[in-house]
Amino acid sequence: MQLTNLRINKGIKSFASLLVLRLAASPLNAQTNLPTTATAATTSTAPPTSAGLLNDWLRQQTSLFDNFDLGGQFRPRYVAQTYFAVPGAGPTAVDFRANTPQSENDFLLLRTRVHAGYTPVEWLTILGEGQNSASTGDKRHPDPQADEPFDLHQGYVQLGGTKALPVSLKVGRQELSYGDERLVGAFDWDNVGRSFDAAKLHYEQDTFWVDAFTGRVVIPNDNKFDQPNWDDWFSGVYGSTRSLVPKTEVQLYFLADNASAGSPKHVTTYGKGNSPRDIYTVGSRFQTLPGQLHGWDLNGDFAGQFGDFEYAPGTPGVIDGQRLNHLAYATHIEGGYTFTKTDFKPRLALGFDYASGDGNPNDKEHNTFVNLYPTNHKFYGAMDFLSWQNLIDPYLKATIAPVKGLSFALTYNVFWLASTSDFFYQVNQAPRTTGGYGIHPQNGSFAGQEIDLIATYQPTPFLQVQGGFAHYFTGDYIDQTFQNLGGAHDANWVYVQAQFNF
Repeated sequence: MQLTNLRINKGIKSFASLLVLRLAASPLNAQTNLPTTATAATTSTAPPTSAGLLNDWLRQQTSLFDNFDLGGQFRPRYVAQTYFAVPGAGPTAVDFRANTPQSENDFLLLRTRVHAGYTPVEWLTILGEGQNSASTGDKRHPDPQADEPFDLHQGYVQLGGTKALPVSLKVGRQELSYGDERLVGAFDWDNVGRSFDAAKLHYEQDTFWVDAFTGRVVIPNDNKFDQPNWDDWFSGVYGSTRSLVPKTEVQLYFLADNASAGSPKHVTTYGKGNSPRDIYTVGSRFQTLPGQLHGWDLNGDFAGQFGDFEYAPGTPGVIDGQRLNHLAYATHIEGGYTFTKTDFKPRLALGFDYASGDGNPNDKEHNTFVNLYPTNHKFYGAMDFLSWQNLIDPYLKATIAPVKGLSFALTYNVFWLASTSDFFYQVNQAPRTTGGYGIHPQNGSFAGQEIDLIATYQPTPFLQVQGGFAHYFTGDYIDQTFQNLGGAHDANWVYVQAQFNF
């Protein structure tokens, strides 16, 4: 069907008008003192929920687009950091080392996602989502934030999921996200993110839902089509209910990560695939429901693991190349209070994270909790130095929203190693083993402190601007690691980011 210039111009004007209306409805304009027009004063019906900027515009043009879901996301981010590890710059270019050959690193990230979905009938959805992850100026090699030129982030078919048929099956490349993503998440903060080639069954009723899934994590591979790790299966059953405990959502889960000997041969943008393992995680999570406890809130996670684990060949200071009996556990608890009677809605929270470490690297037992597939950026400091492994982490958090659309979050973390007979683990769960790091049982366990300040401004549902600063103060463990190697140095981190959803 051909369009005339008149219809094209009309469509462009319609899209521009829609964009202006969306911006006018934003919290920014809601704070102004402009006089209300007569038309606005007489309108009492709330606007319908937006299906997305592009979807809204297309559906205004013709009803043919009612069953389509078309849109995307554009997210640039600038990062500047000092005294972070710079892989590829030499064996001494590690976190916090004062005489690192690369003490500064700043770079620009750009992630673009576009998706197209189609729901011809209520019980069938088909969706594909492409992604470009670009990185400029990063001194790390290989660059862990690049995955170009274009790749498939999601591509699946979903069947069922109606009121008459409350069971759905989703098959294909997809994100998996459960709880607060402490163990299983889409890792959206990352410039590449995470997805799985998986099959997932979902059953839902009014008071509970349960998922059963199995699949393989997709391996980011710059300039090549991303493939799953064929030698690492991740499966689980995850359920949630609000009827078990009053005013609380309770979740129970069983997760299995089974990696064979071929798994480490899959080279990723971040390193190698998981070492051989059969790890089973049993746990529970709870979260009080919003507004039910007069401003108070409480959430927690409790997880235990069993199975077997094998260190990657060549890992120093441990028994490598053979399966070790695996027993480990981790816990998280946080309580907060929101001052609901004030306009700024300030919230104060106190939390504690613990993950077991290994007490003896020379026995045939592995006691380091394995963090699985999390979104760790949200939990153990925004600078992304640590994971939920061999960790003790009490923290304080304060948030405030002085005006609609604008919020500030201040977080203070204090870190100890649960065991100095184990490694100091990175955010990607790899042990630090080079540049002076290793197993240092003679060191103090205090690893340091981090303070983060994050500002978020969202003037419209389609645009969010965010920026932050963080500083890491090294502790005894790091200082003693480098005391005869030129000393340790605190680290700094600054970023500015914009996210536009269309």
